[in-house]
Amino acid sequence: MTLETFWFIIIGVLWTGYFVLEGFDFGVGMSLPVLGKGKDKEDTDKRRRVLLNTIGPFWDGNEVWLLTAGGATFAAFPAWYGTMFSGFYLALLLILVALIVRNMGFEYRHKRDSDAWRRGWDLCIIIGSVLPPLLLGVALTNIVHGVPITRDVHNEYIFTGNLFTLLNPISLLGGLVFVGLSLTHGFHFIALKTTDEIRARSRALATRVGLVTAVLAVVLLLWVGIEHGKVSSWITTVIAAVALLAAIWFNLKGKEGLAFIGSTVTWAMAVATYFLALYPNVMPSSTDSKWDLTISEAASSHLTLQIMTGAAVVFTPIAIAYTAWNYWVFRRRISVDHIPPAVDPLKGVHSGEQVESR
Repeated sequence: MTLETFWFIIIGVLWTGYFVLEGFDFGVGMSLPVLGKGKDKEDTDKRRRVLLNTIGPFWDGNEVWLLTAGGATFAAFPAWYGTMFSGFYLALLLILVALIVRNMGFEYRHKRDSDAWRRGWDLCIIIGSVLPPLLLGVALTNIVHGVPITRDVHNEYIFTGNLFTLLNPISLLGGLVFVGLSLTHGFHFIALKTTDEIRARSRALATRVGLVTAVLAVVLLLWVGIEHGKVSSWITTVIAAVALLAAIWFNLKGKEGLAFIGSTVTWAMAVATYFLALYPNVMPSSTDSKWDLTISEAASSHLTLQIMTGAAVVFTPIAIAYTAWNYWVFRRRISVDHIPPAVDPLKGVHSGEQVESR
């Protein structure tokens, strides 16, 4: 295996880690208007704080996977990074803005004891949880499907399309599937982390959303397979479909842990399908196959990849160990009974009031 191929796999693993971990974060954020609706204002606020507390210790760490994937792409495959960002600049900017606004919602919604204040930040969390998986699904599906790229007089790859070029049927389907998988994954996580009514409602919604997502995901992965499929990508497609159906079945049986594992495997195999279908290209050209950008053409120098490999060998196990420890420490279920009354921080902070931001 060449270092170019090794780092292509590493970037695929980083994207897998991001969607597996941040996927349920997005799902929890999207669930606020449904699972967070109570019988009165106080009950609604407590339910929403329960939901946010399920991801409180994790969401900021989960976002590191996206930063690492982007940084690794820039360092290992600069031509891929440059061509992708020039073509998807507006979409990536919207993703960045959505993530920033969402994170502000996590940090600021508890800063004032005001219903209007909390509703505003809750809306930011909801929108900031829908847009990133939608836009990332559109972008990554476009990369696999192929975008209009060519070479200029300096023999450098350039994107020749526009925003509307990226809004094609398969990419829009990809965006919907990414949103559906995130929401299903989030419902499984909520069911695993909560008790009582929130747990029961989350399981019921996971089944409904999961079935719709399963249909859309099968259509998407079949479409990708017909266009760029290989034996390996067809295998991962089958595993992804089986894992999602298994997750739905385990959820119906009340086995939340196995359901969550099932949706985790679905995410992993879906991303693997994308990268296997993409290989050995990093950006196929829809204009002419002779303009396909391959991993060897996009890669950095051999010395750069060697240095990166050494750093990855040292620091990756440390990051994984810390992440695993964090999830183990905060593994217990929570309920509305664990949530204290809201208190205005300007008048006095109740112990535990700010837990949802960390």
